[in-house]
Formats: sequence, C-alpha cells, structure tokens
Amino acid sequence: MKRSAYLETTIIGYLAMRNSRDVRVAANQLSTREWWDDHRPDFDIFVSQFVLDECDQGDPTAADERRIYLKNIPVLDMNQAVEQLADAISMELQIPPKARIDAFHISMAAVHGVQFLLTWNCKHIANPEHRPRIERACRDRGIEPPLICTPFDMLEI
Repeated sequence: MKRSAYLETTIIGYLAMRNSRDVRVAANQLSTREWWDDHRPDFDIFVSQFVLDECDQGDPTAADERRIYLKNIPVLDMNQAVEQLADAISMELQIPPKARIDAFHISMAAVHGVQFLLTWNCKHIANPEHRPRIERACRDRGIEPPLICTPFDMLEI
C-alpha cells in the first residue's frame, strides 16, 4: 500500500519556477524535483482547492506552468471538520488572518488522514516550534496530524 502525501502550494511553485541563482532556493528546487521525479510514484498524492486557487494567482504564464503539475492530482474535499480544525490551529499558532490558509493546508491533510504534508513554508507550517502545538490541536480533536516535512526530508524515506 502506498503512503499518502498532501502537496502544499510551495511544492508546486518550486517545481514550476525557473532555476534560481539563490543557492538555498536552488537547493530546495533540486530536492523538490528529485522527490517529484524519483519518489512521487511511491505515494498517493493530494492537493486541495486552496492549492489550486493559490497556483492560479500571479503571472498567467507562471500559473499555466503550475497547472501542468496539478493535472490528475486528486483534490481533497472541504468540510466542516476541516474548517473547525483550521480555526483551532489558527488560534493555537496565532496565525495572522492573511496567512490563515496555512492552517487550512494542515487541517485538510489531517482531517483526510493524509500521512505526510510536504511544504517549503517554514514560517507557519514546517516550523519546528509550531509542530507540538499543531499536533496537540489535532489530537485534542481525535485527529492524527500529518508528518510535516520538506521534500528534502522525504528523499531518505
């Protein structure tokens, strides 16, 4: 049985963007592309409408590039449990309203039982200081949290 992974928007962004000259960003792009090419077939991958909407923003040509990677990826459904958990995570992490979508990414993966959440968003999602609070918010509601990680983390699995 394959493992499951929710792809947050930054993963699609790193796949579709032109090669960066910034060393750190270039390394992240390389890790993301390596995971996509070599390890993605080992996973059932999912996105949400939030990912689709975020990928449609910005430059139309770049949005078209991002859409290529989203083809044939199942979209998880929004429901009341997702919204309630996102509210709890937002409050627990004190996420500002403009970044509230980050709580929805976590909630979407958790409520749907996805094992891994892949992201390069280390401010609100893959932040080691936030992990215990995210896990508590989920488990207090009887929901197992996803393992939040970067594609680099996933290369050794």
